[in-house]
Amino acid sequence: MPLDLTETKLRAARIAREWQLDVDEPFSEARHSFAAPVENDRVLKVHWEGDTESLHEAEALELWDGHGAVRLLRKGDRALLEERAVPGTDIAGLPDEEATAIAIDVAMKLWRRAGAPFRPVADEVPRWLDEYPSELTPLARELWSSFDPGSEWLVHGDFHHQNILRHGDGYVAIDAKPYLADREYDVYSWLYNPIGYTMDLATTERRIAMFAAAGLDEERIRIWTVVRGAYLSGQGVVAEVLRALV
Repeated sequence: MPLDLTETKLRAARIAREWQLDVDEPFSEARHSFAAPVENDRVLKVHWEGDTESLHEAEALELWDGHGAVRLLRKGDRALLEERAVPGTDIAGLPDEEATAIAIDVAMKLWRRAGAPFRPVADEVPRWLDEYPSELTPLARELWSSFDPGSEWLVHGDFHHQNILRHGDGYVAIDAKPYLADREYDVYSWLYNPIGYTMDLATTERRIAMFAAAGLDEERIRIWTVVRGAYLSGQGVVAEVLRALV
């Protein structure tokens, strides 16, 4: 069911007036926030009121300061004025190994040791497993019960093909849902995507191998993948693939 963004759009209109912004039509891909282009290659983004996962996106963008992510220009009432990635095409259409190599390069710029105000994602996982059960939930709970999750790295939180855009001669990430976690936490959303892709074991294993070759812990990738997959998409073909990983 689509989110009701009525209040979000009203806040966006108010903020646009206060910041004296000439806002164009919102991006059609923005379904969980208000996001629209603004003159001079900028973007106004206003979070939906119920979105707690993006609570500290502004602080993450400030920390990254344009390295691996779009640059934050101004912040307000759950509102961000960001630079716009130009030309802004995502990497979903690239060959898989090329896209994964780009993703790893971007991720290595984003992943850094951090602390407050960012929150440990491990505090949220048990609740998410309870609220969004799937056929993978029993396996995920079993793995989680003997797992010691880290909380020293700032992670993107929604790291997938459509959130990595070409910007000039390079690539940047958008739409972070930042938490403190293991770096391996970010890999699941990459394995599950892009939109329209049906997860298969061979591709999943190849992508995992590339992240592991870049220095991530393969076992932690697999555990985080099953745990996150259980509450995000753990049914049918996806559940079969994820079971095979452990």
